[in-house]
Amino acid sequence: MIFGTLKLMKEVLKIDSRDEMIELGRCIGELAYPNLLLTLNGDLGAGKTTLTKGIAIGLGITKIVSSPTFTIMKVYEGRLTLYHLDVYRIDDSSSDFELEEYFEDDGVCVVEWAENVSDLLPKERIDIDIKDLGDDKRILTIEASDNKNIELIDELIKRFNK
Repeated sequence: MIFGTLKLMKEVLKIDSRDEMIELGRCIGELAYPNLLLTLNGDLGAGKTTLTKGIAIGLGITKIVSSPTFTIMKVYEGRLTLYHLDVYRIDDSSSDFELEEYFEDDGVCVVEWAENVSDLLPKERIDIDIKDLGDDKRILTIEASDNKNIELIDELIKRFNK
């Protein structure tokens, strides 16, 4: 019996400004493919929505992107549809809100506070943890365990570190 090896990519990036966070997001948006799922975790004010604004720019979205905290989801049209979800207020993944349908709708799905619905998330995703160091400085830990997203992270690091 042959067992496959579990691949895991974990990259750590230091971000020194809001502009760098948006630029990283723009790079992600440019590399995005249909059904890309990104989870964003970090304290309030860590920069989750700022990163999403950059993703939207990379997808060619011109509308102003704001946090969907009270609406749970906002949808933006671009090269790919961006589903921006904030599940901070969802504390039970069995709620009536059907998240899974957006993971396979040929768009890009960004889920803030994803740890609140972790049991609903597919393994094929990119997890981004944002740690606020103060003064607009952040440490981002970016992880994936499937080949397609490992390749995306690899290309992201090459583009962002130029």
